[in-house]
Amino acid sequence: MRLKKGPPDFVLFVTTLTLLGIGLVMVFSSSAVTASVTYGDAYYFFRKQLIWAVIGLAAMLIVMKLNFFKLKDLAIPLVVFSVICLILVVTPLGMDVKGSSRWFNFGFMRFSPSELAKVAIVMFFARALDIKLDKISSFTKGVLPFLAILAVICGLIMLQPDLGTAFTIAGTMFFMLMIAGAKWIHLGLITLSGIGAVAAAIIFEPYRMERVTAFLNPWKYASDEGFQTIQSLYALGSGGLFGMGLGRSRQKFFYLPEQHTDFIFAILGEELGFIGASLVVALFLLFAWRGFKIAINAPDNFSRLLAAGLTIMITFQAAINIGVVSGALPVTGITLPFISYGGTSLLFTMIGVGLLLNISRYSSQN
Repeated sequence: MRLKKGPPDFVLFVTTLTLLGIGLVMVFSSSAVTASVTYGDAYYFFRKQLIWAVIGLAAMLIVMKLNFFKLKDLAIPLVVFSVICLILVVTPLGMDVKGSSRWFNFGFMRFSPSELAKVAIVMFFARALDIKLDKISSFTKGVLPFLAILAVICGLIMLQPDLGTAFTIAGTMFFMLMIAGAKWIHLGLITLSGIGAVAAAIIFEPYRMERVTAFLNPWKYASDEGFQTIQSLYALGSGGLFGMGLGRSRQKFFYLPEQHTDFIFAILGEELGFIGASLVVALFLLFAWRGFKIAINAPDNFSRLLAAGLTIMITFQAAINIGVVSGALPVTGITLPFISYGGTSLLFTMIGVGLLLNISRYSSQN
């Protein structure tokens, strides 16, 4: 059947550009002090993020225009390449930052293979689930092979260590299995196994256990593990309804660590208040609505699963980040899509949006 192409989803496109614009403004506002003191250039982080934003936009537009139905052939090579990169990044070839080996340093840029892995594994699962859709009700023939692949990817990411990204990928794959029609009893077993794996990862790693303990009572550990959560809550609380004004954050003056990366939402809440923070949350909800709408109207099972997986991955990561910043979840190093500083993260998020927009061009409503 020959499918007619239509225009890409306009609402998703505008929502993405709006989030990207807010992100660029907040990266500059939250990083200017640190950049000025550390590098003698207040625009240091903003300039790099702007370059990545332009590259990301170009990548999004290119992916949006490619022949979508040939992209599925890239799923296996991409996931194999991701696994190779995830193995190499925990060797001396990887770059160690604060005890984590998550990047390759190429001098002019850093590359995080886990960001590539997120998009690659969603594409691979969408392709494989489409092929095995008639066997998904079987645990051994349908579900188990996917769990084995997921365990390899998440296990390699945990070696970095990066629990937040591993949890995001595992959560996304769980919902893709649910959408594909896996039995509830199998999903229940996966949930129990996942809870056990996360518990073990926390119990057997002292710093994670300390973070959970501090999460339960951050003020008791205000000088160490609870410090970041408390400073984040101070920032959000100081913003009130309308905020202190753009650029007027106090917490970015070396009170709140990671203020332009993992905890940028706290600075946003401090400067733009409850209204500004709510606008960002509303934009992510709008993104989720349009993404799922694209999935529902997708022309085949592969594109339907891919659209749903990409939408879940981006919005689930956003929910985790906002939960951490607001003190609803223990601290874990994960960025806020479109908003946080980070070139590789922004690039592959934009590529994910490009895939969504590509699928929307073949919508049954066009």
